[in-house]
Amino acid sequence: MRSMMLSRFIDIKYQCNNLGCSSSIVDPASSLRDCQFACLADAQCRTVTFDENSNHCELFSDIPSQYGNLLAQSGVITMTVIDDRQVTDRASGNLLWNTTGITVLNSSQLVSAAGLYVDSNNTLYVVDVNNHVVWKLLNNAANATIVAGLYQSQGSNSSQLNWPYDVYADRHGNIYVSDYYNHRIQKYSNGSRNGKTIAGINGYGSSLNQMNRPEFFVFDSTDTFMYIVDHDNNRIMRFVTTSTSGVNGTVIAGGNAADNTNTTFNSPLGIHYFPNTSSDLFITNSDGHSVIRWTPGASSGVFVAGTPGVAGSSSSLLYSPAGIRIDTYLNMYVVDKGNNRIQMFCANSQVGITIAGGSGGNGPEQLNQPLGIAFDAKMNMYIGDNNNARVQKFVKL
Repeated sequence: MRSMMLSRFIDIKYQCNNLGCSSSIVDPASSLRDCQFACLADAQCRTVTFDENSNHCELFSDIPSQYGNLLAQSGVITMTVIDDRQVTDRASGNLLWNTTGITVLNSSQLVSAAGLYVDSNNTLYVVDVNNHVVWKLLNNAANATIVAGLYQSQGSNSSQLNWPYDVYADRHGNIYVSDYYNHRIQKYSNGSRNGKTIAGINGYGSSLNQMNRPEFFVFDSTDTFMYIVDHDNNRIMRFVTTSTSGVNGTVIAGGNAADNTNTTFNSPLGIHYFPNTSSDLFITNSDGHSVIRWTPGASSGVFVAGTPGVAGSSSSLLYSPAGIRIDTYLNMYVVDKGNNRIQMFCANSQVGITIAGGSGGNGPEQLNQPLGIAFDAKMNMYIGDNNNARVQKFVKL
């Protein structure tokens, strides 16, 4: 028996524009579910469109990123296969979230929300930039507690932070925080509220033991190395996490003057990768309005979303992208800050689908200059809705 996992795009139609496209098969279907089963029954089906107005079901063996385009069309649902295998029993799924957010942390505690992290116990960590602290919210708890920084007390000693930006908690309970205006990474061990500087030991600068406004970071699967967006140096730095006194880092991407070519960055901000799937890093260029994929140590990268240097709000453009996450299929989830939305890009596609937000405001379906993004084990999505001073949870459907 064939089993598929489908990504679903609402108000999007697949259109063949390449000589390599296959002929479509029109299948009579009275419902979307019937259309899905028609694709399931056809071993060659890779893309299917269903017109809700005419009950028109069309099957293709094409992969859109290779042969055609995904275009906006009201009333049409397009589904593409992202997991296809022969199994004895497995349910189909899709990439779809409730577009109405649930506020899990609000302005009664937060002033701003940037980086987020959800651990294996569904504990949520939230960076509160303007309060200079990191909050910890236990699963199903109503109130958060501070685990790093002194509330509304910015500074540079071991107990203080100055505009923290991102957070990560490893399997041993150590917490890491990027300390933006102190140009360092702080590590808090064994529940201590006193941090140890493990990167940027010599503070502001461009030497290998310095940084200039570090922002988001990501860790490898063993928590041995961390990859840090060194924002104002337009580079990605790699440091070991086990240092107790601070050591030199390694430049593994960028390091040139800001530009929109594939050999440098333009105000990099977000970073992520999925080490079990690919060693490539995916980095957002905030001022370059783009996402670039970069193999560590390579002299250049490949743009995978947005048009470098061009801001816009269409499905193929971005405006000051911030946080980013990659899933096991290399689908990208980009916080499109300037457009107040979350864009999903399926692997090998540069056409984004809005899965949350899309208009600025403080309603449950809106976002206002969002920054961070995280997922829990069930792929529920959490967004640091910065200017609304809240964290929004969008439930996976």
